[in-house]
Amino acid sequence: MELSTILSKQRVFFSENHPFSLKFRLDTLKELHRLVRTNEQAIAAALRNDLHKSEAESFLAEIGIVLNEITFFLRNLKKLSRRTGVPTPLSLFPAKSYRIATSYGSVLIMAPWNYPFQLCMVPLIGAIAAGNTVILKPAADAPATSHLLAKMIGENFPPELIYVVEGGRAENSALLEQRFDYVFFTGSTHVGRAVMEACARNLTPLTLELGGKSPCIVDASADLKLAARRIVFGKLLNAGQTCIAPDFIIVDSAIKESLVQALIQAIETYLRDLGPGNFPRIINDHHFSRLEQLAAGEHIRWSGKNDPQTRTFMPMILDQVRWDAPVMTEEIFGPIFPVLTYESFDKMIAALAERPRPLALYIFSQERSHQQKALSALPFGSACVNDSVVQISNLHLPFGGVGESGMGRYHGEASFRTFSYDKSIFAGAQKIDFPFRYPPYSEKKLKFLKRFFK
Repeated sequence: MELSTILSKQRVFFSENHPFSLKFRLDTLKELHRLVRTNEQAIAAALRNDLHKSEAESFLAEIGIVLNEITFFLRNLKKLSRRTGVPTPLSLFPAKSYRIATSYGSVLIMAPWNYPFQLCMVPLIGAIAAGNTVILKPAADAPATSHLLAKMIGENFPPELIYVVEGGRAENSALLEQRFDYVFFTGSTHVGRAVMEACARNLTPLTLELGGKSPCIVDASADLKLAARRIVFGKLLNAGQTCIAPDFIIVDSAIKESLVQALIQAIETYLRDLGPGNFPRIINDHHFSRLEQLAAGEHIRWSGKNDPQTRTFMPMILDQVRWDAPVMTEEIFGPIFPVLTYESFDKMIAALAERPRPLALYIFSQERSHQQKALSALPFGSACVNDSVVQISNLHLPFGGVGESGMGRYHGEASFRTFSYDKSIFAGAQKIDFPFRYPPYSEKKLKFLKRFFK
């Protein structure tokens, strides 16, 4: 079916049924929940096919997060959808003022390949909860998950409510030529700029969930064994193909060697406990080659054995890394651990503040002053103190970037706010009509008016 035809059908459906009732939205969310539950094994199999994820990792980082998001809205949508009364100034007495959360209309959601199920479904859930129709564009580089999503959605929802468009760059370009009421994009900063440019032509509001080089600070007070274990978990999840993965480590030079040894031990333990054949693979040959090029010429302290045939890129620790090295000029998006050092904490913070704004910040420290300095002085979208990556699983923390790492927030209530806008309503009284606001404006009236504006 032609994109313009689908979009036209969605606009008619929205126009005829807007605003979607609370019951309709809840029923749709319940059906999504049922579909995820009944297709858990199929979803895990698709993720295994696309990225070689284990069943446990697929549930932990994708399926479970989607189920939690739906459950949140099933419990909270009624409250979120209520009109909200706001104060009315005395000068406008006795009127009433309130806000009504209102859906945008036809929404385009474009998802990436690294978490191809979760990053399709979580924004979809928010868009449906807020009362929109949706065209969903999964990633072409994760074809098994894309096909499964198209099947699940196509067989259970009318296309005028939710429609999945499969394909690659041609389909992406065709979608961006259409006029949507809202666009939600997750992907690289490079493509994000093109999406924003396309939206600007129609003044379409949008959310960009991008990435960047998220720093991981380790100071001399840190519990190194715990820090290494948690850094390794955050970095090796999905073989490092995570937008909020700790991108590089910057450590107090006095403890650098101790941290490197702790990282090596943590990686070896992680891989042993994960079991053979369960480490995720790099999505395609291009990205595998890109990672090899980033590591070329660097001082490798530890590395597993890579397999280009299966695109298995094993963890790698790089020591004595320079700030201007190739591995420090772009988001790594793979299991490479560049280790840099600092002598002065304050100078290191000042240097990080000059770099592009990252999606996440991680600091491992028991010094409260260091924690507060990093959190207050550095720009970032979200942060973990003495942990990594797990902030994404808290639905009460809005998720998103700042600057080059993105704009806009979602997850939980933030998703509802993203996919709706507030209509501001002022209901004036009819039985009372104070004359002071109408001309002629005498000195007495002006004096009376000035009492209300201070």
